Amino acid sequence: MKTIRAILAVTMAAAWSSAGAQGYWTGPGGAVWKNAAGQCWRAGYWTPAMATAECDPDLVPKPAPKPAPAPAPKPEPRPEPQPAPQPAPKPEAKPEPKPEPKPEAKPKPVVLRSTVTFAPGKATLDEMAKFRLDRDIVERLKTLASISHVIINGHDDRLASPQAAQKMSERRAKAVEQYLFQKGLPASKLETYGYGKTTPVKSCPDTKDRKALLVCLEPNRRVEVEVQGMPR
Repeated sequence: MKTIRAILAVTMAAAWSSAGAQGYWTGPGGAVWKNAAGQCWRAGYWTPAMATAECDPDLVPKPAPKPAPAPAPKPEPRPEPQPAPQPAPKPEAKPEPKPEPKPEAKPKPVVLRSTVTFAPGKATLDEMAKFRLDRDIVERLKTLASISHVIINGHDDRLASPQAAQKMSERRAKAVEQYLFQKGLPASKLETYGYGKTTPVKSCPDTKDRKALLVCLEPNRRVEVEVQGMPR
């Protein structure tokens, strides 16, 4: 009897020692004692911190779930090849403008001029006057293709009265007109005008020598001829 008690004491001591370490009563070999319902026998000092997965799985903290591995980054889609830019169309070459034809240069009118003088109180052409008219007008008419007009202006010096000077200037212009008409100028182109003594070209002071005064005033006793026409 004493032997059985000794064995139980040793067994209880071992069980106590094991319970003190685990919080559950264990048998030989460290197996946890369980009741008929399969529940582990807890020691009196058991705390939830001593719970084991075998006896109290609900109290055992579950390990944190491992984080799901991050999905592998999807490779970026390759950019679709862009078509090569089309070269800009070349501007159409504009045809060079044709040079505008230069207008034909119109011939300029030609003017023939001559001046003849007269003796005091006379309206008759002397040989010198005829020579000048032939040289300056008649001989040069052949250079004209057409005649626009012929202006004949008669003048006198200041020694005559205004009325006498006017009549004398008209007579001198008519004398030149008649001569040019005889030389072939058309009468329809001849125009005569008398200006009397209103437009002198030379001024002469009075002097006792009348002959010298008349010589000085000779340029004022004149007829001026102007012929305008187109060249050949």
